[in-house]
Parts: sequence; C-alpha cells; structure tokens
Amino acid sequence: MSLITPYKKIWDMPFDGTSDEQQAPRWTGNLIWGFLASVFKVCFRYHVDGRESIRGFAGESGLVVVGNHTSFLDVVFMYLATRPQQWIRFMGREDLYPKVHGLVGQILSRVGSFPIKRDAADRTAIKRATHMLKTGQIVGIMPEGTRRGKGSMAPEIHSGAAFIAKMGKAPILPMTVRDAENVKRKGERFRFPKITIEYGRPLLVGDFDFLPKEDRLDGCTWYAMRECFALSQRVPREQVDMPALFPGGHDFTAVFAAHPVPEHTTEELVAALRAEREAKRQEAAAAA
Repeated sequence: MSLITPYKKIWDMPFDGTSDEQQAPRWTGNLIWGFLASVFKVCFRYHVDGRESIRGFAGESGLVVVGNHTSFLDVVFMYLATRPQQWIRFMGREDLYPKVHGLVGQILSRVGSFPIKRDAADRTAIKRATHMLKTGQIVGIMPEGTRRGKGSMAPEIHSGAAFIAKMGKAPILPMTVRDAENVKRKGERFRFPKITIEYGRPLLVGDFDFLPKEDRLDGCTWYAMRECFALSQRVPREQVDMPALFPGGHDFTAVFAAHPVPEHTTEELVAALRAEREAKRQEAAAAA
C-alpha cells in the first residue's frame, strides 16, 4: 500500500495524532529524516533548546508552530527538531509539487507537507490544516510567507496562522532557527555554522480577545512573530524592533505594553485540556 499511495492522497492522511483514519505511509519520511539528521548533525552540529514545549503536546492537542523565515533551511531544521517522536505538517507552495515530474511532490508529501496557494484564500488548505489540528497533529507555518530579504517585496506578516489555530482550537508555539541565514549568504560560499533551534512559550488565540475583533488575528500573529524574533535575537520581546522588521505594517507595540498578554507553559495548557476532557467525560457518564 505505502509503495503505491498517490502523493495527493497522502495530504489528507494523518501522520500521527488521535485520528482513527488510516495513517499515512511513513517509511519514506523516516528514511529521509534519518539521512538528513545524520548529515546535518555532522555539518551543523545543531541542537534544540526548549524542546519540552513541543513534546508536551504529543497525544494531547494539535499545535500550530510558527517561525521567522531567514533561510531556505529553516523548514528542514524545524522538521528535524520535531522528529522522530512527532511529525510536523508544513504548508508548501503549490507550484513546488509538480516539479521534476512530481518527484518533489512525492518527497514533500511523504515527509508530511501539503500544498497551499499563495496570495489567495486557499479554503482547501485551511480545511486540511484545521482537520489536522483537531486530530492532534502539528501544523508548521511561516507567517512571513517567504524568506526575509528575498526579492524586492517588503516583509509582511500574514494572519493565517492565527486563523487556522482559532479554527482548529489549537495553541500557537513560536520558535526560531538561529544562524541558518549564515549558511549561504549572497555572493559567498556555503558555510557550516552551529545551528540552534529554540522553542518559546505557547500562546492562545483567545488571549487576544481584548483587541477589536478586526485586529485579533493580526495582533495574535504579530505577537507570535515578535516572540520568534526575540528568540532569534536572544533579547526580551520588548526590545524587538517590529516596525523596523515590518515597515508599513500595523504596529501593536503600544497596545501590548498597555495590556500584557498572559504567559503560559505547555504543562499548564495540557493540564487544562485534560481537566476539560475529564469534565466532559463525567458529564457524558452522568447523562447516560
């Protein structure tokens, strides 16, 4: 079955989580992970800080992982840091999948990726991601949309991550891949710096309900991205110059200075989820 499964079918199959649906074939993804983990460990000596923030959600809840996008290797390191205990389902540009007669699509799909149309409200991709979250899977999103410094477009933050997290009733976990941008600078040879992947604290979309309705998703994603850059720059969140990073974008700095957002831990959120499930179980038992 796993040898002949069309890669487009894999997009709608779970890789882990709580779904009773048939699981996706994973032997190819395991081989790719084993190869990349070995090579990248030697070349970049990467290590992971704060991994307990993501591990704690395994088997408990879906999760949206967001990161700042400085290098073409960001996604690879995010994938390596999540495996082997968990899978991360990345959204990939739709035009990547048909390349090399579909070989790229085969590889991306078998490591858990699925396509999204750029510069459009892709309802199919949003529906897929929401279903993944509701069945306890992890969805990875780069809210900047493209690598920082690539092309002439001004960097901007897209609020899709917060929207999908809200629809899937899942927390958001900021993270960063530090120093990946130094692997290949324009006009220079490849380098092999030591890479650090770091996870922060989880956020809840509901914590931003104090904002006007039209600003809640934008504000939530903006805050998550500020957390990512704070991890990347190794500074307190208040020292991240978001207007400089996203000129022309909505600046929420003063808003959050006046109204601090609650801080959570993975343990706290998981405990709350367990208590909620137990309460529902007791209600169902009493009703029966």
